[in-house]
Amino acid sequence: MRTAAAPVVAWLRALAVVAVAVALDQLTKATVRARLRPGARHEIGLGVDLVHVRNRGIAFGLLTQRGTLLTVLTFAALAVLVGYFALHSTRRLLWLPTGLLVGGALGNVLDRVRHGAVTDFIDFPLWPAFNLADAAITVGVILLLVALDLAREDRDGARRRA
Repeated sequence: MRTAAAPVVAWLRALAVVAVAVALDQLTKATVRARLRPGARHEIGLGVDLVHVRNRGIAFGLLTQRGTLLTVLTFAALAVLVGYFALHSTRRLLWLPTGLLVGGALGNVLDRVRHGAVTDFIDFPLWPAFNLADAAITVGVILLLVALDLAREDRDGARRRA
């Protein structure tokens, strides 16, 4: 049984995740910009490097000349996500992927607006450099799929009990 406070709690949880994701993302990017010159590479271990790369596009450097389009598409996707969350905020765990996706997207948008490009700094072998906002978005997508599957299971289970 869900209480009347459940949507408020879900929104507060999502907003807390957004705040933490943006804060950690911006802190790590500022540290990289302050301590590594652009193009620098520092080996961390196990093939992972700390780098300072400026990415004007999206994943894998796609759409590098489309900054305005990227920003518009980002806000459109966020509007759809937040709208969905507004309608289904009491669904199990939906607050977590919503917070990660919004926080990650805002972290990268802040970079585009303030610096003209996104700062990437984690470089695994055979994979393009990325940042904590990208990681939040990736984990957010995976958790959104899990949350949607849980909602489907809840709905199917309720039908069987009826």
